[in-house]
Amino acid sequence: MKILLIEDEVKTVQSIKQGLEEHQWEVDVAYDGILGFQLATRSPYALIISDIILPGMNGLELCRKLRESNIATPILMLTALGTTDDKIVGLDAGADDYLVKPFVFGELMARVRALTRRTHHTLQSSNVLKIADLELNTDTKTVTRAGREISLTAKEFQLLEYFLRHQGRVISKVELAERLWDLTFDTGTNVIEVYINFLRKKIDKDFNPKLLHTQIGMGYVVKLVS
Repeated sequence: MKILLIEDEVKTVQSIKQGLEEHQWEVDVAYDGILGFQLATRSPYALIISDIILPGMNGLELCRKLRESNIATPILMLTALGTTDDKIVGLDAGADDYLVKPFVFGELMARVRALTRRTHHTLQSSNVLKIADLELNTDTKTVTRAGREISLTAKEFQLLEYFLRHQGRVISKVELAERLWDLTFDTGTNVIEVYINFLRKKIDKDFNPKLLHTQIGMGYVVKLVS
């Protein structure tokens, strides 16, 4: 599980990153809001920790844009602005928690544990997988995009579910063959390309942004590309 840290103060980044890594977290870092938004929409994170005052795009705008993009990852805002009104503005923008600088690292870790426990529980109990405006319900076996129901075959549904459970990760044809077709991949067959094309036409052809992408020579990935 990974945490995305969006902060432009180098010393603060080094301190938080080192502390989180000592607690077995993997940490990605963005030094401005624009890169932070791109990373947050391309890869799944257990938690986003973001400063409010950032170059490129401030933390409040970043938070609002993530929520508008249906990114439900918990967001912990870090800021030197500590009045009640400041906290209300941050929470109204879509943040889940708010920590005022300077802070004791132990308090940060307590917030991290609380927010990621909530995320883990939600991931374990949720029957709905989402990216952008695409939703897959594993109980009802239904798929919708922008509110429109999409009819999939059993294999197409299985393929989409696998992609949604591994958002942002490039998945090779070999892996798809072994996991979804229970066979050793044969380079002479195009069955996987055929099903990818079927799925792409149904979930992407009439919609934007496009979600299913081909990484030439490597495989396929479901992700948001800004």
